[in-house]
Amino acid sequence: MTLRNAVAALLLIMASVPAQAQLRVFACEPEWAALVRALAPDAEITAATSHLQDPHYIEARPSLIAAVRRADIAVCTGASLEAGWLPMLLQRASNPDIQAGRAGLFFAADHAQLHAPHDHVDRSMGDVHPEGNPHVHLSPDQLPEIARALAQRLGEIEPEQAAAIQGRYIRWRGNWNRARTEWRARAEALEGRSLVVQHSSFSYLLRWLNVETAADLEPKPGLPPSASHLSQLLADPALLEASAILITSYQDLQPAEWLAEQTGLPVVVVPGTVTGEAPTETLSGLISEIIRQIESAEPGASDGGI
Repeated sequence: MTLRNAVAALLLIMASVPAQAQLRVFACEPEWAALVRALAPDAEITAATSHLQDPHYIEARPSLIAAVRRADIAVCTGASLEAGWLPMLLQRASNPDIQAGRAGLFFAADHAQLHAPHDHVDRSMGDVHPEGNPHVHLSPDQLPEIARALAQRLGEIEPEQAAAIQGRYIRWRGNWNRARTEWRARAEALEGRSLVVQHSSFSYLLRWLNVETAADLEPKPGLPPSASHLSQLLADPALLEASAILITSYQDLQPAEWLAEQTGLPVVVVPGTVTGEAPTETLSGLISEIIRQIESAEPGASDGGI
């Protein structure tokens, strides 16, 4: 056999071997896209939302339906966070692998102890989640368990990569534990500080830092700040102890700025989830940056947004 014939035969054999399919992941929120990327860096990941969007309210666009239809696994928060749009996506995508009770649908909240669950919920309470606060991605103590469960599920979906995924999880957990030790040391200087917030987006982290919530710009969870509610806040004695107003990048800045003008409190604007840029492109980077912004916020200081 000539060299040319041998090369042709080898190319023919290689062409006949099916290529290994790339793991396709649909992430409801950027935090889970970032976590999947740390565990399975070669995966094809579609994130439904960004740090500039409220994850409660997303349109079930055709592009998202198509992404769910071709995905091997959907990784979402759960606890009713996506109740307004995820069921419609799942129905329209008609992907049998990504349905309730199947391995292809992963809810992070199923692997966490949620704060503030409710036995009874009605519309008079606002946008309250009966399962509890779903924003668990900012819980330094609960993320490792969510990551462990996700690594196991990804390994079940792609068993030939299970060992590699588990190895990456072990490295991720080691890095997370080191970062958490640093956060705990920094938290000592923040203990007892209080903040005005909007919604419960940062509740897990603030509680972990022993930072109090002085007031909420929302009259009820999920309801936009009203003029009457903001005026009432001015009479709240707890406001005198606050050091800053903390809101997320996707929230309307005007209510926070109005209260800042009345009180002299700085407005701190941070992403509620990971972004595509440093230093908040990872969950650990996001938490580090939020802590840094809280550390630097003092009454009378200039705005601290990033």
